[in-house]
Amino acid sequence: MSEDKVTFILVRHGQTEWNRIERFRGRADVPLNETGLAQAEATGRHVAGQWQPAAVYSSPLARAVKTAETIAGHFDLPVQTHPDLIDIDYGQWQGLTPDEARARRPEQVEQWYNRPEQARIPGGETLGDLRARAMKMVKELIDRHSGQTIVLVGHTVINRVILLGVLGLGNDRFWHLRQDTCAINVFEAEMNDFVLVSLNDTCHLRA
Repeated sequence: MSEDKVTFILVRHGQTEWNRIERFRGRADVPLNETGLAQAEATGRHVAGQWQPAAVYSSPLARAVKTAETIAGHFDLPVQTHPDLIDIDYGQWQGLTPDEARARRPEQVEQWYNRPEQARIPGGETLGDLRARAMKMVKELIDRHSGQTIVLVGHTVINRVILLGVLGLGNDRFWHLRQDTCAINVFEAEMNDFVLVSLNDTCHLRA
């Protein structure tokens, strides 16, 4: 094993009411619900039983920070918020259900679900924008944490584009990866390349 290898524990935040009823969340600061709080606690216990991270990073949004705090508390680590882990900017769709957005912008919503790599959310970000900032952050953290294990707590959209970057897949494969609430993904960075160890693991939530 290389002394330079960095292990990333990439976690999605716990459930919110806007996950439960499926609204475009984006930058809205929606808190965890009771299920999400329980998921975060289970995730913290699982991470503590498997790894010894050197740092815990989080999106600045409350649902991710709270999830990160439950993990970091097992290691007496501070949660470091990172602006590039924030959720996608959903622009004019934020707060709408998919059906509500479809009623206003049917062609754009159809493109989001069928050709996501081409989608332009009105007033928001593209997946290309998101991937550029996400992978810049990953590279920055590789340089900062050589030989260490770190935790990142993000959101379904940014986690998917990070995983697509790790796998070398295009953004057209966006809907071919799942990211359930409080899912854990593990990947390793070494010699300017990546190995995906596990994807969308939710076994720790089954109890």
